[in-house]
Amino acid sequence: MTPTTVTQAARFRDLHEGTVLVLPNAWDAASAALIEAAGAQAIATTSAGVSWANGAPDAEGLGRERMVAAVSAIVAAVTVPVTADIEGGYGDVAGTVHAVIEAGAVGVNLEDSPGLDGAPLLPPADQARRIAAARAAADAAGVELFVNARTDVYLAGARGDRLAEVVEERARLYAEVEERARVYAEAGADGLFVPGLLDLDAITRLAGGPLPLNVMAGPGAPPVDRLAAAGVARVSVGSAIAQAAYACAARAAAELLDGGTYATLADGLDYGGLNALLRR
Repeated sequence: MTPTTVTQAARFRDLHEGTVLVLPNAWDAASAALIEAAGAQAIATTSAGVSWANGAPDAEGLGRERMVAAVSAIVAAVTVPVTADIEGGYGDVAGTVHAVIEAGAVGVNLEDSPGLDGAPLLPPADQARRIAAARAAADAAGVELFVNARTDVYLAGARGDRLAEVVEERARLYAEVEERARVYAEAGADGLFVPGLLDLDAITRLAGGPLPLNVMAGPGAPPVDRLAAAGVARVSVGSAIAQAAYACAARAAAELLDGGTYATLADGLDYGGLNALLRR
């Protein structure tokens, strides 16, 4: 393992202390370079964006080999630490962790969905074994990999329509996340990632738990300063920036094909500037 990877791993771990770490997610080398140029202290990949950019659907449709190649290209394009979204580990968590470390990544997101036999989530004990496998693989490589344990409890959705049912379901979801946080911490996780959770009261309580809390934000979410005040250690946006970029492509194409005009293209980045950013 290169000294650079070891140094970047320590640097990335330190970024979770003190000021909230804000991670606008990248999906290819150019987006990563632009995000670094905007001032990001680290780069996080988005599995959805990486998959779409490579012609595959999200949810492990890309496959490990192409995902690792994308991570390697992103690492080469920036000077800041990179953490890789490895989804559920592609069937071999230890092998996938070893591969992304070799590519230069110093952190991973490892999710607990989907579950087995149609269940939305893995049982906590099963996910704990995968987290432990990731930790063991990183230890064997000599890298202090930051393992961000993602739980999709809130994305799996609440049930119930009446107020009493909603309140009861929210309490159940929170209790399940709290228990998974405890189990995942004991298995060797370094952080807890809870996409779908935007309630500041629940966020504040979870932020006081055993793991630094990562929240996935976006339109409608509390701003970063309020999340930071609630104790959140890390804020990311998932595939939202990639979706916005593809929305621009769709609008520009529709305008050109339907009206023969080019207004959508007026705010494009300077060709020379973008080219120079990637020349290194």
